[in-house]
Amino acid sequence: MSLLDIDGLRVVYPNGHEALRSVSLHAGQGEIIAVIGRSGAGKSTLLRCIAGLQRPTAGAIRLEGEDIARVGPERLRAIYRRVGFIWQEYHLVERLSAFANVLIGRLGHTPGPASLLGYFNRHHRAIAVHQLERVGLLEKARQRADRLSGGEKQRVAIARALAQEPVLLLADEPVASLDPELAAQVLGDLSRIAREDGVLTIMNLHQVALARAFADRVVGIARGEVVYDGPPQGLDASVLDRIYRFDRPAAEAMEREAETSHGR
Repeated sequence: MSLLDIDGLRVVYPNGHEALRSVSLHAGQGEIIAVIGRSGAGKSTLLRCIAGLQRPTAGAIRLEGEDIARVGPERLRAIYRRVGFIWQEYHLVERLSAFANVLIGRLGHTPGPASLLGYFNRHHRAIAVHQLERVGLLEKARQRADRLSGGEKQRVAIARALAQEPVLLLADEPVASLDPELAAQVLGDLSRIAREDGVLTIMNLHQVALARAFADRVVGIARGEVVYDGPPQGLDASVLDRIYRFDRPAAEAMEREAETSHGR
C-alpha cells in the first residue's frame, strides 16, 4: 500500500514556465528514492510541492490517503508535523547549539504556549539526544552551530528532521555543498537511519553515483516529466541519455547539417 500518491502533478509558474508536466509517483513506507535530472528539470519543484511550499497548478498529492491540497489549515499543520525536510544550506540557527537546533524539530509536537517559550520536556530532550547520537554528534551537542563544519551542520539538520519522528523525509540536494567523501558519509548516515526507522525518504541528487549507492529506487526527471522510474541498476547509458542528454540527437543533427553545408 502506498504511503505517498502523486497523480497528474502539474506546475506552471506565473511567467508561463511549465516546471512539472503531469508527474505521477507512488511510494511506500521505508523506500529510499533518489530523484535525478539536470538543473531546471523540476526536481526541486516536485519536492516543494510535496512539502507544501509550492501550490500545484493541477493534480493531487495524497499522504496516507489525505489530499494535502484539500484539507483545512489545522489538519495540514498536523500532517506536516510528520514530514521532515533537509535543505542543501542546512537552515540552522547559527547562534544556537547543535542540541537546541535538533530540539526545533520537536516544536510541532509541543503545545502552543510551551512552543512559544521554547520549553521542551524530558521526553523531547531525550529524542533530541538520541538523534544526535545516531548521526555521531553527541559530543558536539553543546557546540554552537556556527562553529561546526559543513558535514557536521548537515548531520545536525538530519537529526533535527528525524526528531520530528517523520513518516516522510524529504531532502533537497542534501550533500551538494560537501566534498565527495564527506557526501558519501552523510548520505550513508541518512540512508542507514531511514532504513532503521522505515521512513519513506525522497532526496534530490545531482550525483548519479550516489543515487546508485544509496537509493532503492531512482526517479529520473527531464523537462518536467518522469522519464525513468526503477532500480538503480537500470541506469544504463540509454536511460541516462533520456534523463541528461535528451537534446543530443537534435544537436547532432544540427552538427551533421552544418558539416554538410560546409562540405558544399
